Amino acid sequence: MAGQEIISTEPATGAVLWRRMAGDADAEVAQARRSWPEWAARPLAYRIEALRRFANVVRQKADAFTDLIARETGKPLWEARNEVDTVIAKVDISVTAFSERTGQRRIDAPMNTRLALRHKPHGVLAVLGPYNFPAHLPNGHIVPALLAGNAVVFKPSEKTPATGSFLVDCFHAAGIPEGCVRLLIGGADEGKALAAHPDIDGLLFTGSANTGIALNRQFATRPEKILALEMGGNNPIVVWNTPDLYSAAVLVVQSAFTTAGQRCTAARRLIVDQNLYEPLIGEINKLIGRLIIGEPHADPAPFMGPVIDNDAADMLTESFVALSTMGGRPLRHMERPIESRPFLTPGLIDMTGASEKVDVELFGPILQVFRVDTFEEAIAEANDTRYGLSASLVGQDPKLYDQFWANIRAGIVNWNRPTNGASSSAPFGGIGWSGNHRPSAYYAADYCAYPVVSSEADSARASIGLGLRDA
Repeated sequence: MAGQEIISTEPATGAVLWRRMAGDADAEVAQARRSWPEWAARPLAYRIEALRRFANVVRQKADAFTDLIARETGKPLWEARNEVDTVIAKVDISVTAFSERTGQRRIDAPMNTRLALRHKPHGVLAVLGPYNFPAHLPNGHIVPALLAGNAVVFKPSEKTPATGSFLVDCFHAAGIPEGCVRLLIGGADEGKALAAHPDIDGLLFTGSANTGIALNRQFATRPEKILALEMGGNNPIVVWNTPDLYSAAVLVVQSAFTTAGQRCTAARRLIVDQNLYEPLIGEINKLIGRLIIGEPHADPAPFMGPVIDNDAADMLTESFVALSTMGGRPLRHMERPIESRPFLTPGLIDMTGASEKVDVELFGPILQVFRVDTFEEAIAEANDTRYGLSASLVGQDPKLYDQFWANIRAGIVNWNRPTNGASSSAPFGGIGWSGNHRPSAYYAADYCAYPVVSSEADSARASIGLGLRDA
């Protein structure tokens, strides 16, 4: 709430990184509303040039930005650097996407008339960002929104406000009007106030399914407002009919444990042919044992850092115990190497004979394993979820992949690739509890502007040929 101080600490060390008082949603939305018309009236070329300056500002500040992301999230320096690179690349990708998906075009029309398709911005869009990719994911909403001519009020996660502040400063340093990109610092109260604000024209959200569902209910009576939900996943990776078990194990580990499992596309469930189970688990266990888990700047570079905070680490360790009490058989126990810090070692648990299945997104390094006898059972197991974001098949048979692709319920379906690591040059989104059919990334242009169709003629010439009495 306004008047409350928001403090960001480094997960790896507990050191205070950043602090600022919470902001006021009313004030930020009002300023964006005042500034929006002038920005929207600018030519597209002007907005493109401004956003390219933004990319150059980020490029110039890349080292400082990388260091900040690494410190605030705990992710390794190499991964934070990749995130900054995606922020820079987003501009050119968005320009191409805008032209392809929401650009101007003429449509065939009868003689002496024109049919024109153009797009208009919505107005003021609110963006709620997550903590796992605190620059890349909100930037994936903000850049296409600005390009289309909207103003933005951005509330970063209260767990990563410093990164959000740095990102907004880069927009302002590039000459994008301060009123058109507003930063709202705060927690849940500020997020709720922004989402419910009568003067926003839409909300672009990345976060948990529970919050997304609550927003969907809230916006159900406001059809005039655009709502784009990018939520989580209970993603399956299926290993079937592959002789290269080491590579299969690498793909599983990359899918499940990159970013300490804090990706919406992370593999949460490994579904494996009963005949491959023991040798595959052996390879996975050996690989997990070799993973370096450490602070962002450690040398040698770690594979993964801590989860975001001690509360998250506590929840994950309790969840692993809960899975065990349901009949899960631990294959590798999750450990807390530093009691006071949120470092976790990957946990692996066989849930094949469990008394119940828990269809939730455990946002961390926990991988559940299910053994099956047939490929049809594997697909059924993979689809046994309310989510539908990402799914991957590891196997050598193209016919099995065709069967997998045709029957799996997911917006991202991969073959011999990890479940994560989606390209910004393609649409990103899922079905079920993973989104509301408004995919982001390359398709973000679709929800940042609305189509306007115009039938046009240079002069008014009209007549009524039927249904009139004689003059």
